[in-house]
Amino acid sequence: MNKNRKICVVITARPSYSRIKSVLTAIKAHPQLQLQLVVAGSALLDRYGNAADYIERDGFEINERVFMVLEGENKTAMAKTTGLGVMELANVFYNLKPDAVITIADRFETIATSIAAAYQNIPLVHLQGGEVTGNIDEKVRHANTKLADIHLVASEDSKERVLKLGENKDFVFNTGCPSIDIAHELLETKILDFNPIEKYGGVGGLEAMPKNYLVVLQHSVTHEYEQAKADVSKTLHVINALEIPTFWFWPNVDAGADGTSNGIRSFREKHNPKHIRFFKNMDSTDFLKLLKHSQCLIGNSSVGIRECSFLGVPVVNIGTRQHRRQRGENVIDVTYDEVQIKEAILSQLKTPKNKRSTIYGTGDSGRKIADILATVDLPFHKTIAY
Repeated sequence: MNKNRKICVVITARPSYSRIKSVLTAIKAHPQLQLQLVVAGSALLDRYGNAADYIERDGFEINERVFMVLEGENKTAMAKTTGLGVMELANVFYNLKPDAVITIADRFETIATSIAAAYQNIPLVHLQGGEVTGNIDEKVRHANTKLADIHLVASEDSKERVLKLGENKDFVFNTGCPSIDIAHELLETKILDFNPIEKYGGVGGLEAMPKNYLVVLQHSVTHEYEQAKADVSKTLHVINALEIPTFWFWPNVDAGADGTSNGIRSFREKHNPKHIRFFKNMDSTDFLKLLKHSQCLIGNSSVGIRECSFLGVPVVNIGTRQHRRQRGENVIDVTYDEVQIKEAILSQLKTPKNKRSTIYGTGDSGRKIADILATVDLPFHKTIAY
């Protein structure tokens, strides 16, 4: 067995860091592993919060930076960004010579990591395969699964689906979701121990830290990207009418993200709501603390399905982005209808925070994953198991 396996992790976007942070820590600490860290895509861009700053602040060394995002935030830009990623990451892997590469989840550009590794016969490890949603991400996720050699899934439901896709059972492991590790550390926290406005600034009329508040995180849906501005405008109108203090976070880079961003900017300039504060990014632990002590999360982020289910935070999930993804009892699903959104929020405000779920793990995923990476065979060629 290789006593010092080089494990190359590629982080391409802000949410990917929270998905992998505990794994990075466990790999870095493992005596039989060496961490190689590549940060790419929107994770390097200030307009999306520059996750690289948080990564370095947490004590991780970045081996390579890959700038690959084309402006436009439409379907063509997504395709070209992915193509650039394949070319740039192929060179990175050639130079770093990792023993295995980890690609994370399902964002559109993650398939560039998979192609660049698989085509060079580098064993590919895929985190969080086997899930289903209502987005281009589902195609990418299943494509990553078929390119990958080792599968570290987040739930039993996902494991069964990966096996049905024909993957070898000896290389499919239910490790839980690493982001639950961070949530687990926060279970016993009784109060929010920082002021997000003082610590992160942001913009908007909300200037004092409220006792009770909502959190909104709404992304575009890539196959519905032309509706992005109209979709976010409906949520904005509801939140404005409720007049409940709200922390609102900027969307990921996807087709339609410009529409979502423009909708937020236009609404802010026209209405100047006094009870909303807007943020680009936040440290992953701070963000989960903010969620844990909130009254409700509104939007369509997977954090509402995963971490919020573990923490028992009420969620109003809007639209199709998380369609068919396994969820806990903390979630109410609605369409882009202002009446439905408002009624769901008011219903969740009456709901006590006690509907916790462990469908996505119990808080020890990082350690499990590092142990698997240190001991599992590292194949780079596979045949389909039936």
